[in-house]
Amino acid sequence: MLGDTLVRAEGAWLLELVEDIRGRAKANGLAELPDLDITTATLLARAFTAYFHLANVTEQAHRGTTMLAEQQGGGWTTRALARITAAGISPEELAADIGKVTVRPVFTAHPTEVARRSTLDKLRRIAALLIEPPSPARTRRLAETVELLWQTDEIRIEPPQPVDEARNGIYYLEGLTAAAMPEVVEELRDQLATLGVTLPLEASPLRFGTWIGGDRDGNPNVTPTVTREVLQLQAMHGIGLLGDLVERLRRDLSVSERLGEVDPEVRERLEAMLTTLPEVEPRYRRLNAEEPYRLYLTCLHLRLRLTAQRIAGEEPHRPGRDYRDDQELLDDLLLLHTSVAAHQGPLVAGGDLERLVRIVASSGLTLATLDIREHAAKHHAALGQLFDRLGELPIPYADLTRQARVELLSAELTSRRPLSTHPLPVDESAQITAETFDTIGWALEALGPQAIESYIVSMTQGPDDILAAVVLAREAGLVDLAAGVARIGFVPLLETVEELENAEEILQALFDDPSYRRLLALRGDVQEVMLGYSDSNKAGGITTSQWQIQRAQRRARDVARQYGITLTFFHGRGGSVGRGGGPTYEAILALPYGTLDGEVKITEQGEVISDKYALPVLARQNLELMLAATLEANVLHKSDRRSGDQAQRWDAAMDLVSGRAHARYRGLVESPGLADYFLASTPVDLLGALHIGSRPARRPDSGGGIDNLRAIPWVFGWTQSRQIVPGWYGVGSGLAEAGTKIAELQEMYASWPYFRAFLDNVAMTLAKTDLDIAARYVHALAPQELWPLLDDIKAEYDRTVGQLLLVTGDTELLGRNPVLRRTLEIRDNYLEPLHLLQIQLLSQHRKARDQAGEPDPQLERALLLTINGIAAGMRNTG
Repeated sequence: MLGDTLVRAEGAWLLELVEDIRGRAKANGLAELPDLDITTATLLARAFTAYFHLANVTEQAHRGTTMLAEQQGGGWTTRALARITAAGISPEELAADIGKVTVRPVFTAHPTEVARRSTLDKLRRIAALLIEPPSPARTRRLAETVELLWQTDEIRIEPPQPVDEARNGIYYLEGLTAAAMPEVVEELRDQLATLGVTLPLEASPLRFGTWIGGDRDGNPNVTPTVTREVLQLQAMHGIGLLGDLVERLRRDLSVSERLGEVDPEVRERLEAMLTTLPEVEPRYRRLNAEEPYRLYLTCLHLRLRLTAQRIAGEEPHRPGRDYRDDQELLDDLLLLHTSVAAHQGPLVAGGDLERLVRIVASSGLTLATLDIREHAAKHHAALGQLFDRLGELPIPYADLTRQARVELLSAELTSRRPLSTHPLPVDESAQITAETFDTIGWALEALGPQAIESYIVSMTQGPDDILAAVVLAREAGLVDLAAGVARIGFVPLLETVEELENAEEILQALFDDPSYRRLLALRGDVQEVMLGYSDSNKAGGITTSQWQIQRAQRRARDVARQYGITLTFFHGRGGSVGRGGGPTYEAILALPYGTLDGEVKITEQGEVISDKYALPVLARQNLELMLAATLEANVLHKSDRRSGDQAQRWDAAMDLVSGRAHARYRGLVESPGLADYFLASTPVDLLGALHIGSRPARRPDSGGGIDNLRAIPWVFGWTQSRQIVPGWYGVGSGLAEAGTKIAELQEMYASWPYFRAFLDNVAMTLAKTDLDIAARYVHALAPQELWPLLDDIKAEYDRTVGQLLLVTGDTELLGRNPVLRRTLEIRDNYLEPLHLLQIQLLSQHRKARDQAGEPDPQLERALLLTINGIAAGMRNTG
């Protein structure tokens, strides 16, 4: 169909050119591309990009139908519960765990999805059509959609604003909340029932979170006003969805008092609502006089509408009319459910009514809980101005040691005084930081406690970084320890190798602090800790990053147990392996024992969101596997699966592997000329021109150089040039260092889920790496004096492949996954022309820029199209 579209839209010559280039790439590889004018280069890039988009969506549809077929033998939940039962877990033990199990995917706006929403919509339509049975009508609609896809511009004309990103996230959240999430929870409920276990009605095994509109770290576009606007937008969509579900239930729940009983509590609640809701039309009062459930739901629907009006108009809550928060709505629904279960039976109560109850319990009024994130330095900057203004310190606040700041801030939290009048007398930057806390207060009042629960502090290096945020929250009325108020939790984000190594010391210092310990008590003795995969990987390499995250979780778990604290880990995994990504099920089961004690949070971002959740069947499967893995890890992984001897030997081996891998990786990153090599041999300087996110590629005022580059462009550049250094570099040297323990490494791979998942992810990245392609980038674009860096990368690549195969016992990469291996080989036939075209255009672009001082817009557009195509072909950007 794509070929027909190319002929109709551009002429037969384009299809012939595409087929000629593809055929030569498949036969012997392409030595070079012919010199192409910009128009032809643009069309060629678009054609290959369209192919990858269609190939991806076809794979998604096939994956969906395959999963449906596999479900006939039992899905993820069935298999997980079978393993739990086989392990001898009694129904009573399972029931004790099930009520606290929660997995929360958290959607972020991290800029790794290069495809526009317009493109994704059409691809989603194609995928849905592919799942339908073949017919002439389906063929016609497929051809029509492919034609529209070709006529849709792939490049955004300007960067999205945070509210635009929020709309995209809400698009997915609405669909997931309405269908996939309740379906997965119902499956869990039904499977548990076969074991004699009841899933509590108010349990929330699946919840959603979001950072979109709340992630301020390094993004000046996310202001307090934007955060408020995004939350209002979430509420409008969330309440709209709930209103639709209530209306559907109102039509179906046509129980007559002539035929069945109704609890008197429902009748009393109905009379109270009718008194405060004169807007309920007389015809409903008359027609549904003997159908109290319908009239009851009419009142709920009206109250939801009034709630939306209140939030949109920023009006005060009116008791008895609008809903103050989701708990008030949930109470009304639970009252109704109790009556229906008692008088109309569990079959009716367990249908759409129970589904609605569970949706409200999980998603509240806003579809997802918004996290707020800010850099630690911002809080200290604001507090420094306040304390220095008071004149009580012997030296400026900024000059205090960390310990002195801890003592100062802890003492301040025991005080009832405000540090200043409101608004705070600080500069504009600090004022924005302070206003963020005011916005949180507004959200909790207007939308309820589920709207925002966590305040994440980036670059937490010591307990003072958390206490500083707590003091600012106190100034906004969110914390008052003397009055027993702690309306939000505070989350250290440990994202560098050093911070991960110091996890135990940071948490112990916080838990030892009496003010913070009081805050935790008010929050149910639960502490959330976020682990940053991307930045630790960029700084220390994949081996050390993964190992330090594993060790940090263990140390945090142990110190929390000493203090009687329950930890919730938030895993900040990127989409690509180089940023902590990889198969979710294996990742959850590879977590250290005892670290998943109830809830776990996992980021979902960029192309991962569309890949996992674009199709309803895939959305359901991905949520189910995530929940099944969380359940299995909670119930079965409460103690180390390794013997004491194995744990000691394997940890020592990993220390050895990590130490050498880290040294090798840092040796590359610190090599003279590496920054110039990276910038010259990759298209990283064009990432900003793609307009794929509202967040800048560098943190504001961070300066140039690789160290200040964010993890996403770091992975993006290496991936586009097929070097993919962040996903494997140093692993070979690390494994070779432990080469005398090869039998032990093989034992670790066979029996330790963490080590197996780690090496399997590295193998997948190695299979995507193509250093012959990379050499073409380097030799065409980088100065010759930098070429030895490629020789170093090649040597480590060969070492890593050899060592990995030695440990796994395979004869080739992905030997245990021939389908994936074959898929990647086929894609290479289409990727090679795009890479050569990108190299050709990069060379022209840089020459034109150097000569004219600014890029040729048509040339840049053609280049951006090659970036889109390679990202689609590789299935990830960064």
